[in-house]
Amino acid sequence: MEAFDPAELPELLKLYYRRLFPYGQYYRWLNYGGVVKNYFQHREFSFTLKDDIYIRYQSFNNQSDLEKEMQKMNPYKIDIGAVYSHRPNQHNTVKLGAFQAQEKELVFDIDMTDYDDVRRCCSSADICSKCWTLMTMAIHIIDRALKEDFGFKHRLWVYSGRRGVHCWVCDESVRKLSSAVRSGIVEYLSLVKVRKSINIIKKYFEQYALVDQDILENKESWDKILALVPENILSQDHFYVSYLHSNSLQRWENLKNTINKYQKNNKNDKCGPWLEWEIMLQYCFPRLDINVSKGINHLLKSPFSVHPKTGRISVPIDLQKVDQFDPFTVPTISSICHELDVISTKEEKENGAESDIKHRTRDYKKTSLAPFVKIFEQFLENLDKSRKGELLKKSDLQKDF
Repeated sequence: MEAFDPAELPELLKLYYRRLFPYGQYYRWLNYGGVVKNYFQHREFSFTLKDDIYIRYQSFNNQSDLEKEMQKMNPYKIDIGAVYSHRPNQHNTVKLGAFQAQEKELVFDIDMTDYDDVRRCCSSADICSKCWTLMTMAIHIIDRALKEDFGFKHRLWVYSGRRGVHCWVCDESVRKLSSAVRSGIVEYLSLVKVRKSINIIKKYFEQYALVDQDILENKESWDKILALVPENILSQDHFYVSYLHSNSLQRWENLKNTINKYQKNNKNDKCGPWLEWEIMLQYCFPRLDINVSKGINHLLKSPFSVHPKTGRISVPIDLQKVDQFDPFTVPTISSICHELDVISTKEEKENGAESDIKHRTRDYKKTSLAPFVKIFEQFLENLDKSRKGELLKKSDLQKDF
């Protein structure tokens, strides 16, 4: 894979926005079938340019307007905001207080830095395959709840390009939710520490926490876990023996046995499996940034944006293959631009310089970005189907009257 050099970013972005960014699919997503008049035109975009120049309240008439502007500005980062009562680029002309955020997808932002107190392999912006399991568990836990507990159908999960994941819930009813309801949903998701979440964590806990993170490796990490154990269990004679074992796996087994033994001898004390679960949740449960989710006008980084530090593209994640998703194999802007160069040169040699003009719209298909655009298209397909289903229902109802 072509190594990414941040100094080359301005040139790479020009090529990316000119020939690789999937504008058609992107517009199809945010236009939502054109069902609501001016829905796309009233959407806020914000661009971060070179040297951290930040431009809010951008909005566009249509796909070609968006393309022109992106190719002119070549943003380092694109954020998507709410759908407003008026066109965001005219917000200064609207009388005070009338310019209001009205709708937006329900979004979630899960960032690896929020787990720094429980991951031992990396810290701050760094990630590795040992801690990425936290993101895998988070996607499974949150997605299960969104789908089964709330019945939300259209959930787009996206890799942030560096150290986290974002989720966009795009159902029509969800986009209309008030800030208070959004807060309630996030609070619920921060509490679904029930059996179903535990069942997901159990699949990963041994390999992730005890082997990869080695969470009981030394006295300091052992004491951290003891802080979660009630005093009456700590006072058991055989409790400290647990620590004398050689590795995290054995220490964990012993810890569980001690808790179970205590349970059997003290039937009235109902700490049950809860204590074991509490420890697992403390180390593995998703940590959500509530502010990102509750504010309707909160901006979130756009899918297919490029991360300026890593060069990686913010790509959709296939929900059928969450466990196989590897952030380190996500294409960088350098690698896909290089792939395009190689193919274009080859085609020019074979067919003459004019050959590529016809195929500009499908250039991404010649690169390793293609499978990720396909995941996005599948998501859009499902949105379309739902929309058509709703329209049919409405027309049937009208016939009945």
